[in-house]
Amino acid sequence: MQIPQEFDAIRPYTPEELPRVFDELLADAQFVSVARSLMGDMPEEVLRAQLRSCPTNLDVQKAFFYPLLKKLLAKCSTSCDLDAAALPEHSANYTFISNHRDIVLDSALLCILLLDNGFSTTVEIAIGDNLLIYPWIEKLVRVNKSFIVRRSVGIREMLQASALMSRYMHFAVAEKHENIWIAQREGRAKDSNDRTQESVLKMMAMGGEGTPAERLASLHIVPLAISYEYDPCDYLKAREFQQRRDDAHFQKSRQDDLESMQTGIFGFKGRIHYAAAPCINEWLPEVAELPKAQFFAEVARRIDREIHRRYQLYPINYVAADLLHGDRAFAAHYTAAEAEAAERYFAERVGMVQLPAPDAHFLREQLLVMYANPVVNQQAAL
Repeated sequence: MQIPQEFDAIRPYTPEELPRVFDELLADAQFVSVARSLMGDMPEEVLRAQLRSCPTNLDVQKAFFYPLLKKLLAKCSTSCDLDAAALPEHSANYTFISNHRDIVLDSALLCILLLDNGFSTTVEIAIGDNLLIYPWIEKLVRVNKSFIVRRSVGIREMLQASALMSRYMHFAVAEKHENIWIAQREGRAKDSNDRTQESVLKMMAMGGEGTPAERLASLHIVPLAISYEYDPCDYLKAREFQQRRDDAHFQKSRQDDLESMQTGIFGFKGRIHYAAAPCINEWLPEVAELPKAQFFAEVARRIDREIHRRYQLYPINYVAADLLHGDRAFAAHYTAAEAEAAERYFAERVGMVQLPAPDAHFLREQLLVMYANPVVNQQAAL
């Protein structure tokens, strides 16, 4: 397939490029060290041979990432499943737009769940360039079917970068027949109050042809709800809330991003559930004639409703909602033992926050908000 040259700097590597990129990765001592440790101290020559035996990006995912993630899930979760009943055509191509819980795993787990549910391929993944801390990470994610979201550019270049990414997404769905995953907003919703940014939808409508509704329709957008029982990064998010409260000029460092990535990947998540809503093309004609500003706002609102309705809520969510609001409105959804366990959990997470002067009351409240917001949003959506 002839891929337009304009996409060269952001697209995943092609199968023809993989041998060269494999050589570059294997020449990077840091990559080799990380890869061997993740693969159980696999001898370097075995790693080299297995990589070179993969002719396509999907083959790399199946040979390396699939077993690695299955092994990881066995350690850091008790279950992980996908409800794809709303998507009868597993051979069709979709753009999954989801709430964003984990920097790395949201899209990675979707890939293996799609394979487990009989889909013919995985997803191409939108990933921000702020996470590409080392050159080998950018190479690795582009091997893993990721395309780059350029965020480290000026305001003038941002519009051009957004238009380029949009054109690439339309090309990937229409010409490459790939699925896509993109978060509903830039960065994670630290308080779990998941809202689709209209700017994301406007970016997606920059490419393609026709009206805004026709451009979105051509991407076959599917709202996707991701629910983790426990968020391994919850105490890091609470810490960041206090840092931002105490310092108006606080900026996260690269080390902060790296810590969040590592904690999110290896931390315990309990039960994990993905739920796909029907493609928005089923209702898009109902809002297609709205003025442009109202159109994007209504599409965002409806996507949020589809995601919120499909949250899998756990006892800890209901306990957090009751503790936050000082009542027992959701007491039917948990036992006394589950309430005690949740209280212990919140206390332990507050104790994990490392700051010169941790505000325990504030930190606990932020944790409660994180776990309660899915309950609040689902109640509103239903």
